[in-house]
Amino acid sequence: MSAPAIGGVQVPRGNGDVLRLPRGASLSDFAEKINAEPASLVTVLFHLGEMVTATQSVNEETLQLLGVELNYTIQVVSPEDEDRELLESFDLTFGEDEGEDEHLVARPPVVTVMGHVDHGKTRLLDAIRKTNVMGDEAGGITQHIGAYQVHVEHDGLDRAITFIDTPGHEAFTAMRARGAATTDIVVLVVAADDGVMPQTIEALNHAHAAEVPIVVAVNKIDKEDANPAKVRQQLTEYGLVAEEYGGDTLFVDVSARSNINIDGLLEGVLLTADAALDLRANPDQDAQGIVIEARLDRGRGPVASLLVQRGTLNVGDSVVAGDAFGRVRAMLDENGDPVDVAGPSRPVQVLGLTSVPGAGDSFLVVEEDRIARQIADRRSARERNAQLASSRRRISLDDLDKALAAGEVQDLNLIIKGDVSGSVEALEDALLAIDIGEDKDEVSLRVISRGVGAITENDINLAIASDAVVIGFNVRPEGKAREAADREGVDIRYYTVIYQAIEEIEAALKGMLKPEFEEVQLGTAEVREVFRVPRIGNIAGSMVRTGLIRRNSKARLVRDGTVVADNLTVESLKRFKDDATEVREGFECGIGLGSYNDIKIDDVVETYELREKPRA
Repeated sequence: MSAPAIGGVQVPRGNGDVLRLPRGASLSDFAEKINAEPASLVTVLFHLGEMVTATQSVNEETLQLLGVELNYTIQVVSPEDEDRELLESFDLTFGEDEGEDEHLVARPPVVTVMGHVDHGKTRLLDAIRKTNVMGDEAGGITQHIGAYQVHVEHDGLDRAITFIDTPGHEAFTAMRARGAATTDIVVLVVAADDGVMPQTIEALNHAHAAEVPIVVAVNKIDKEDANPAKVRQQLTEYGLVAEEYGGDTLFVDVSARSNINIDGLLEGVLLTADAALDLRANPDQDAQGIVIEARLDRGRGPVASLLVQRGTLNVGDSVVAGDAFGRVRAMLDENGDPVDVAGPSRPVQVLGLTSVPGAGDSFLVVEEDRIARQIADRRSARERNAQLASSRRRISLDDLDKALAAGEVQDLNLIIKGDVSGSVEALEDALLAIDIGEDKDEVSLRVISRGVGAITENDINLAIASDAVVIGFNVRPEGKAREAADREGVDIRYYTVIYQAIEEIEAALKGMLKPEFEEVQLGTAEVREVFRVPRIGNIAGSMVRTGLIRRNSKARLVRDGTVVADNLTVESLKRFKDDATEVREGFECGIGLGSYNDIKIDDVVETYELREKPRA
């Protein structure tokens, strides 16, 4: 080995040797692989025009540049390989049933409901579960993933079926794809009056990629312009030929609204499962599975919806899920009732994790808390290094079009915070997939951090350090975080429906952001007591913390950093027994939010108004 001819620094050269490095590796990691001094690699990179410290996480391009200079072939280990190697170091594996064939027992099928937006997927699940989950969805579009288990009688036996509800909007492609990857059967919902639509084909492609059987539910057959035969004909072009036409795909005509033939659909799912699949798992091993959804709940802490794929999950088990870990303190079913054990294909909500895992993360049970903590810490450090390596400078959405017009190369860094991890992941994937046409070489978009819960001061500090825009999806900043953002000029954008965020950021990237109305906060008030007034409803006895509260202004209710109600109006405002037009900071008042009565002590009432904001 000889030294490279750069600055006379003695560094061992390779002969095309392959070096495997994790994402976000530092020069110290590189130096350890080739038995060199980290300081010498710092010098080499300095002469190559890169100023990097020895312990700083660097991106893949920098590692490749150094590898070419020193004649090494750099392979950056994929996240999947990193995780497999990490588990192997603890003598653990994921994705395999232990034991012999005789240890496997039958398990319920896991069914994913897919289809075009507004074709009735949520209403169909609603009919199956005899509950109403549509009222809570912003814009009438399913924003989160949920898993539910139902029981039906089939051939005289009580059979269970697990349903995964995937969001309908096209922005949630990644969530739908993950749903198909964890499922046994796909129920493709197609409206009899609409026929095959773009997202129908998209969902069909996900199901084909997962190589799972498909049952087509032709919905809305009770409408006057329904044409189930046309749906069968259209899907023939995509390889789904109905059994009555000589094919092998089961089509079931249903109406979710009128509750027509729902039992027939469930029977079709079970017939398909029995005929086409060998659904078995070992219930006696340590539990493994997938995180379907996760959120931060006030009073209960992190709550994760887990789908057990093999083994049995028990209360008291030590679990590691992504970079979160903990001991299962309690398990709840989809109705909120406590569960002691959860076998294969059983979805449960788990309490006891130390943080919120990501939707789609794998989880597994380990022998003791110490091992779970070590795995979680290594995963967290690995992800943190990868994020640090990819962080670059920010520009605000308002100034982005000016930079493009000036011909400058710019990066738009984003920090995404949301109420649940599934929405955060879907929003990230949708934003990174934005096509900006000819401008793609002029501007790039990077998500440097994402998380669940209120926007914290740490998020603002990271935005300041990396010059990033903060996206709040159905969450608000904490008190000190808002002050820091105002003081430092950090751009925070708030959204409740995902496609609004996509449209605004896409418009900014394309330099077409129109004059808009901006939200100007008037004030905040902390609820100290709730009074029930006959014929009027609940009145929030409050202390005005900042600004002022003005009667007839727009308002929202924030609970533990999360928006629980938006588009409200301050319909009544009193100081003691007298009506007031406005109440300023430091004074007490009574606030009436009209017909909205779900007000609790410690809630925060935010008032605001919309002012036209002309673009410069």
